[in-house]
Amino acid sequence: MISPAAALEALLFVSGEAIPKKRLAKLLGLSDEQLATTAKELAEGLGGHGMALIETAEELELRTAPDAAAVVKRLREDELARDLGKGSLETLAVVAYQEGATRSEIDWVRGVNSSASLRTLLMRGLIEGHEDPKDKRRMRYTLTTEALAHLGIARAAELPRATELSAAARAVVEAELLAADAPATT
Repeated sequence: MISPAAALEALLFVSGEAIPKKRLAKLLGLSDEQLATTAKELAEGLGGHGMALIETAEELELRTAPDAAAVVKRLREDELARDLGKGSLETLAVVAYQEGATRSEIDWVRGVNSSASLRTLLMRGLIEGHEDPKDKRRMRYTLTTEALAHLGIARAAELPRATELSAAARAVVEAELLAADAPATT
């Protein structure tokens, strides 16, 4: 069994974002005071490592340590210096022609997991994620104004064959949804 500090570190690492202290205390089965002690222990244990515990009045988050900034900057610059690659271009095309898409929609069109491509496009500022109005548990990705400017267009509807391809995509999605809702006959 791992220590409370190790469990806290694991939760924060897997989350990849800030977690409210109340939620962490509940997940770990700790009181507020015990969580404060555990957070302090984790922060001290991370000293001299590449990670740091960031604490606000309401949340805790695991981030890279300030001392690691130079090496992290080199990684980011290296990633941004490379060409997008086929997968990222396909992902960008799906987002552009559907005028917004969720990761599962992109995965379905491409037939593969698109997480890495989405990350690359997000890092480069070519797409942005917004809460999906149909399901608040998922993100809907859209082109940024930077992407539109880079493509030399004012809106996605100006893409070549946009009307034709968008209509075809909608028809396929609607057919798939109807097939999924139809009762199975054997």
